[in-house]
Amino acid sequence: MAKIAFIGTGVMGAPMARHLATAGHTLALFNRSRDKAERAAGTFAATVHDSPADAARGCDIVISCVGNDDDLAEVMLGSDGALSAMAKGSLAIDHTTVSADLARRIEREAGDHGVLALDAPVSGGQAGAENGSLAIMCGGSDAAFTAAEPVMDAYASRIVHVGAAGAGQTAKMVNQIAIAGVIEGLSEAIAFAQAAGLDMDKTFEAVSGGAAGSWQMSNRWATMAKDEFDFGFAVDWMRKDLGLALDEARRNGASVPVAALVDQFYADVQAMGGARQDTSSLIRRLKR
Repeated sequence: MAKIAFIGTGVMGAPMARHLATAGHTLALFNRSRDKAERAAGTFAATVHDSPADAARGCDIVISCVGNDDDLAEVMLGSDGALSAMAKGSLAIDHTTVSADLARRIEREAGDHGVLALDAPVSGGQAGAENGSLAIMCGGSDAAFTAAEPVMDAYASRIVHVGAAGAGQTAKMVNQIAIAGVIEGLSEAIAFAQAAGLDMDKTFEAVSGGAAGSWQMSNRWATMAKDEFDFGFAVDWMRKDLGLALDEARRNGASVPVAALVDQFYADVQAMGGARQDTSSLIRRLKR
């Protein structure tokens, strides 16, 4: 069992930390809004600290799950960041979705401190974190992945070492590009079925078992049809992720016209007041 600092105890981080505590690890928590860390510590054994460095000091592993590039750079690389207090031979695992450039920078600076680093963004949303069934795509050295995998097993059902530092983040961009197209297609299909006056339950039964079936269809068809959009992963975060993918596409020359279009559709949803609604709220713009 390891002593683990968990930085970022929001809707994803808190249940992931809980799974680690249940597995027998010792947890030290930090969250910029201290009350969130204290709420998490009220549900499982953990100590709460005033800075990332304080949480990381004396720990074998630091795990981060925060908001964006700026947040991660601050909590890991800042003057009071975790890396400043990490011991040689320790391990940093990051579950934030950020740029591949930042992931590579963290690995370089961690290496200068004798620390292993793994970029390991997740897919599966709040439900996956709660149920311990996340999919994790990892970038980093073989040594970092080997050290991290048994720890991440506590909250993941699939863990894949994609490649070198930054590859986990780039694979997450692939994930978000694919999801964007699926949700737009599902939105149009549901809106079409409703306009045609079809029985929505029977239509779902008819199409979900064939080639049109998907995780999004199985989990969001009924709620999208009822205009229910409170399921954790917000439109704001999806636009952040798609922005990272579009930036990377400009660098590598990939053509991603559908992702770019859906990103603008999500901007429409934000303008409609849906910034904090689930990504399935994309259907709202078809019902205006």
